[in-house]
Amino acid sequence: MKEKTADIGLIGLAVMGQNLVLNMADHGYTVAVFNRTREKTDQFLKGPAEGKNIVGARELKEFVFMLKKPRIVMMMVKAGPPVDEFVEQVSPFLEPGDILIDGGNSHYPDTQRRYEALKAKGLLFIGAGVSGGEEGARHGPSIMPGGNLDAWPRVKPILQSIAAKADGKPCCDWVGEGGAGHYVKMVHNGIEYGDMQLISEAYDLLKKGGEEKDLASIFAAWNRGPLDSYLIEITSQILQKKDAGGGLLVDHILDVAGQKGTGKWTGIDALDRGMPLTLIGEAVFARCLSALKEERVEATRHYPTPMHRFQASPEQISHALYASKIISYTQGFMLMRKASEEHGWKLNYGLIALMWRGGCIIRSKFLGKIKEAYDKNSQLPSLLLDPFFKEEVLHCMDSWRSVVSEGAMMGIPLPCFSAGLAFFDGYRSSQLPANLLQAQRDYFGAHTYERIDKPRGQFFHTNWTGTGGDVSSSSYNV
Repeated sequence: MKEKTADIGLIGLAVMGQNLVLNMADHGYTVAVFNRTREKTDQFLKGPAEGKNIVGARELKEFVFMLKKPRIVMMMVKAGPPVDEFVEQVSPFLEPGDILIDGGNSHYPDTQRRYEALKAKGLLFIGAGVSGGEEGARHGPSIMPGGNLDAWPRVKPILQSIAAKADGKPCCDWVGEGGAGHYVKMVHNGIEYGDMQLISEAYDLLKKGGEEKDLASIFAAWNRGPLDSYLIEITSQILQKKDAGGGLLVDHILDVAGQKGTGKWTGIDALDRGMPLTLIGEAVFARCLSALKEERVEATRHYPTPMHRFQASPEQISHALYASKIISYTQGFMLMRKASEEHGWKLNYGLIALMWRGGCIIRSKFLGKIKEAYDKNSQLPSLLLDPFFKEEVLHCMDSWRSVVSEGAMMGIPLPCFSAGLAFFDGYRSSQLPANLLQAQRDYFGAHTYERIDKPRGQFFHTNWTGTGGDVSSSSYNV
């Protein structure tokens, strides 16, 4: 081929990479491809890419030579060291002003580090979260780009053209500097963990709660209401799939959940920032608990199942699921707000909700309401303070409490339903028992405390074992 004719180059021809390339070609772009294994490149060119504006290279230097300037190179490789390896290998062939995009599931601190290192060399780095799996990559994913803003005008037409569309708008827009794009993708994945666990808890309640029910039909009905979403839709389909040996396939699947770490990253980040991401944290721990299969089977032999007749209806369960979902997203957006403040990202939360409306795993009708909430008040501290979500939670509250109570009485674990309700009750409480906690901390560690009758920021210490236990007249700056 002639030199410098490809609009963009992509490294990494696993399924996601191949589908993104085909998506780009469908939108009129000429794409150069490279894979560490030459055989995979050849197979792709002779197979799905045949007859399309897709060209392959056997060497990285040749690959870079095929690209128009300023060059755009997108990497779809495994997160971690492989990204650093390819950055190191391809950088010598690039020039100042060229653009590198990491479209994998990289941890945002790695993206921040690469952004800064490449910026020093004059190279423009973008960390782009890409959600939607194989189908999304092929027909329109949600894309969350962040990094060097100077690169955005050049890559914007390509990324927005291949992205999913919601209400006619692309589910892709600029997120922020440095690691902002991969940070938002990380929180997206944490929310995904929460959504999946909440749905699984609803399924468990329906399955164990009394008479036989057509679960697929129940989820299909839910998908026609406020819970309308991709995950509810596929759950309905999963609950219809028959096994070759008889019965439903889902009943033959081992109850041990896998995970790739992005939910854990979200939980760790929340702990580091002091944010109460309780529901997503419980979703991660639920997967960890599922992995203890042999211990759970042994424990079953030692403890009887409570004898309680389940009395919650499918409608009540749907209300509990919906209210818990609101809490999960509330916590996720609170975490992004905290990170945005600390990093100076100036995240646009309504825009993020729009980017998640289509293409991604958590896409749902519900996200449109989140966008409306932040469009009305871009500084909204919590979705629970938005009038729409306030009314929705109040409508669901009695059912939510009943369902969590019923689950406890039946011995059905509801970690995320329960965590969501506990957070809600804590958030709506003007007085929490943290006053006693602070007294304990001051007693054993002289950690000081604030008083309700003094200005915030003024700290006191008491000699708790002294006569009378009088408060010290000295204030402490801590």
